[in-house]
This record gives sequence, C-alpha cells and structure tokens, in this order.
Amino acid sequence: MAENKVNMLADFAPVSTETWKAKIIADLKGADFDKKLVWRTPEGFNVQPFYRREDLKGLKTTVSAPGQFPYVRGTRTNNDWAIRQNICACKNARKANEKALEVLNKGINSLGFCLDKEKLTYHFIKTLLNGIAADCIAINFSICACAAPKLANILVRYYGRMGYDVKHMVGSINVDPIKNMLVKGKPLTREQVSAKIAEVVKAAKALPGYRVVGVNSVVLNNSGAYATQELAYALAWGAEYMTMLTEAGIPNYRAANAIRFNMGIGGNYFMELAKFRAARLLWAKIVEAYKAPIFTTALRNAAKMNVSAETSRFNMTIFDAYVNLLRTQTETMSAALAGVDEITVTPFDITYERPTDFSERIARNQQLLLKEEAHFDKIVDPAAGSYYLENLTASIAAEAWKQFLAIQEQGGMYQMVSEGKVQEHMASNLKARLNDVAKRKEVLLGSNQFPNFTEKAGKKIKADAGACSSICTCKTDKKQAACGCGSSCENALPTLPVARAAEEFEQLRLETEGAKKQPVAFMLTIGNLAMRIARAQFSCNFLACAGYKVIDNNGFATIAEGIKAARKAKADIIVLCSSDDEYATLAPKAWKKLQNAKEIFIVAGAPACMEDLQKLGISNFIHVRCNVLDTLKQLNSQLLNK
Repeated sequence: MAENKVNMLADFAPVSTETWKAKIIADLKGADFDKKLVWRTPEGFNVQPFYRREDLKGLKTTVSAPGQFPYVRGTRTNNDWAIRQNICACKNARKANEKALEVLNKGINSLGFCLDKEKLTYHFIKTLLNGIAADCIAINFSICACAAPKLANILVRYYGRMGYDVKHMVGSINVDPIKNMLVKGKPLTREQVSAKIAEVVKAAKALPGYRVVGVNSVVLNNSGAYATQELAYALAWGAEYMTMLTEAGIPNYRAANAIRFNMGIGGNYFMELAKFRAARLLWAKIVEAYKAPIFTTALRNAAKMNVSAETSRFNMTIFDAYVNLLRTQTETMSAALAGVDEITVTPFDITYERPTDFSERIARNQQLLLKEEAHFDKIVDPAAGSYYLENLTASIAAEAWKQFLAIQEQGGMYQMVSEGKVQEHMASNLKARLNDVAKRKEVLLGSNQFPNFTEKAGKKIKADAGACSSICTCKTDKKQAACGCGSSCENALPTLPVARAAEEFEQLRLETEGAKKQPVAFMLTIGNLAMRIARAQFSCNFLACAGYKVIDNNGFATIAEGIKAARKAKADIIVLCSSDDEYATLAPKAWKKLQNAKEIFIVAGAPACMEDLQKLGISNFIHVRCNVLDTLKQLNSQLLNK
C-alpha cells in the first residue's frame, strides 16, 4: 500500500503578513483594527495582536546565548534559582535559628534575616547561624546601614573561625540609603549616601560573594509601579550607586559586583517575564559604560545583574485570600522562567495576619512545585525565540531606557528622590491605577469582580498583619535618627504611597460587615429572558462587592408582582433587570410605585432612554462604564446611615 506523505511546507503555501491582516480586517466587519485589537499597555507602548518571524529581524535580544554578554538570556547556563524565606531575628537569635534549621529541611536554600543593630554582636550571629551550613546556602541580612560594616566584619570573623572559605561565601547585606529616603522620608545628603555604601563595600572586601548594596525597587512595585516604571527607576538607582562607588575609589568591577537588585514581580504574566530579560540587557549596557579605559573581563562578568525577586503585595487581597495563591504562583512562574537568581513568595495571608506555619509552607511549596514537578529549573530562557516575548522584551527595554534617560536628565535617582519627584510620580501613578481598579479596568478577582457573596473577613484581621518581611518594619528604633536611618525630622521628605489595589473595596465591604443590618439587594427580573438573566448576574456581582446580600429571581410577570416580592424579602435596593427596549415602559412603571418609597431603585444598564428616565427622577444606573467603587460608596452612605 502506498504511503501518503504530507509535506507541510510544500503542500501549504506560505501566507504573508499582509494576507493575515487583510483577513482579520475582513472579519472585523468594519471595526477599526488598531482600536479593536492593538493593546495600548499601561507600560507605555503598543502590543500587536499577532507577531511573525519577520518581527524578530533587528532585535538585539536574539543574538546572545545564556551566560553571555549582554545576558538578556540569563547570567547562568542553568536555571536553578534559589528559594528564599525571610525570618525576623530582631528580638531572639535562638528562636530565629530554630526556625531557620526547620525550613532548611523543607526545601529552602536561601535565608533572609532581619536584624536589630542594637543586638548585633558576634555572639548573636554565632547563635543565629548555629548548625547552619553557611557554605551550602545563601544567607542574606537586612539591618540599619550604620551597622552593616560591623556585621560584615563579624561575618568574616565567624566564617573564618568556622573553617569556611570566606571568598566563596554567598549572600547579601541589604544596605540601601535611597530606599530609606523613599520609605522613611529621612533626608540624606549625597555625601552621606555615598559614604554609607562605600563603607560597607570596603568592609565586605573579604566577602566577594556578598552583595552588600541593595536596589530595592520592590518598594515601587508594592506602590503600584508598572513594569517599565519599576525597571527605569531600578536602573537609575543602580547607576547612581555605581557612580558613587567608583567616585569613592572602588574599582568598577567590585562596585558592580556589590549591587543586588531586589525587584517586585507584578501580576502581568508575560510583561513581568520580559521585564527581567530586559533588565539584564540594560544593566549590562549601563555597567559597560563604566569600562574606561577598557572593558575588562572582570567588569564584563560583573555586568551580570543579580536579581532577588519578590511577589507583589500590591494586588493581594483580604477577601477571597486563597486567590492570592493564584496570583503569587503566576508571578513566581514569570520570574522563574525569566531566570532570576532568587525568589521570595509572599505568604497568601500576609494582608490580614502574621503569616502562619501553613501559609509559609504553601509559599515554599509553590516554588518546589515549579522545580520538582513542572521542571522550570531544567530549561534556560524558554522565552527565547518567541515572536511575542522577544518583541515584548525589546519594547520594555526601549520604553524603560527612555524613562531612564529622562531620570538622568533630571539629575539622576538621588536628586529626584531628594526633591520628592519619584514619590510624587508614584503617588500620581497610584491614583490613576486605583481609579482603574475602581472602574474595573483592572480586575481583582474576589474584590472588585466576582466576590464571594457570603464571606466575612473582619474577625480574621490581626493588628500585626504584614509586620515583618524582607524589609523589616517590626520595630521603630528611637535612636535611628542619630545615624540617619530614622524618619523623625523637621525637613522630612515625602514618602512613597503605601496601598494595595483592593484596599478601598475591602474597607467598603468591612463597613457593610460591621453595620447593624446587612443591606439586601433584590433583582426585579422581568421581560426579555436573556437580557434579564445577564443583567441580574451583572448586578448581583456588582452589589456583592460591597458585601450586600443579593437575591436573584427567575422572573416576574408584572412590576407590581416583583415589588411585592421585594418588600416581602425586606429589600433595601430594588434593581430592575430587563432589556433596553423594555426599560422605556417598565422603568417608569416601577418608578411610579417606588419614587416615594424607602427602597433605593436602580436600573441595570445604560439604555438609550436613560436621559428620558433621568428626567422622571430615576438617577441610579449600574453598567460596565460606571465607577463601581464610587457607586457603592454612595449606596453605602445612604444605606448605612439610616
């Protein structure tokens, strides 16, 4: 029997981009291609609906291999990132040590310790690291900048006494004066900032594997920064420190090797993946600029960007908190596939309580799952060659570089922070982003869209929620002002805004939860079957975001029947759900019976007859274009103040 061989290339003629686009335009039936399908991203550039091989031509992101300059495809030839867990050691070294030993047996290979400078002694560090094989894992510390040189000296001494080869110890000391200016509002001169980072770099000279200067752009991510914004500021931040260190006489390669980027991971899956690829490319180019008189091998190797990534808190929620697991999982996937050096997964319950053993266990296992079952650590840069991701990487790199140059033109990162411009920009950006959340342009599952109708969250919120993280805020030291690390100062700088995207919706719902009576919203469904069902579902979802009890119905034969049922259910809100055409007659009938009643009357939708209905006195309409948060606030003010 003859074999039928199919040759895909020979039997199917290639289709040009023009032909594809012509077909798409035909299927759009007159709709504008750019308006309908081209995505104008919040990051500042357009994303096309499809990409082809020809779109890779000229892209610099495709010309290097993993481990090769400019490192867009990764700084390593493997993808075995470190799994990190942070532990507060501010108060008790022994208890922190016990926890560290416990988690090291559960898959952790990078530890982060928050330290109190007042308790820092050799004995404290010896107790903290007792029984930990410090030459087998990464050990990271967060401490007041004034105590960091002392910590470096103690570590050199301790590691030496333990018989470790200090030259091969790996970890970090997170000294970042600019972060303190942003977060605590403490004004520092450029000379003070430079002195702090130069001092710790010199103190840690015997620990070449330790990154002792941090660029904590994660604080921008947690304030609502988009990918290109965080990246641009992070690059300017790092460049500022490179300049300061080299001006202080530290060799360029040592300066670059001292810097670690602690970056956030946002919720936009592909955008974040591309962000880290673009970050490595641009940072390598920045370090290359310090090559005078030549680009040495040492500096080329030092141009490898070291990134510790942490899942964002900005999009985490109190209500429907298990959805946080989905958010952090996809964020972790983005960073892992992008080839970062280390990942910290924020426990899902951190928004309402100090993380429990259970939530910390889940956070660890989220990374172990990606390694041991999904094998994300087995392939380096799987995004390579993807038409979409390569173009996304190039677009992010171009936009971030544009913003980076704008920062440099304004004097650089230090100057902008000291003048409050970064804080002002982030506050403006946060306001715009929260407005998008209020209008559901940005969706937070369980908060502003598809809430759990029956959930109560007030009792689970603890006073110490989120008290300790990679940047420890579990105590305030009254002596910090003297060393330049505190926040109390007559000339304090403005600080970064601190907010989560869901906070205003959560506050609204908690107000409802604490009311004497839970408001009841009743769906008066009537007329066209398909439209009344769709609008009732939309309205239930809309009003449940404020914590109201919603009652849906199959349908009523008359307006009078529906109102009678609503009053029997003791409804506070009656929502008319029907079709646009039928509203012209049904809405006036309902309004005639309800305009002087105690119930709030709402029409679901934005019908063509809306203006006529408004003239009758009907003022409440809910639809996809309205501001959900503002509408619910107005309803709450009416319902809860009765």
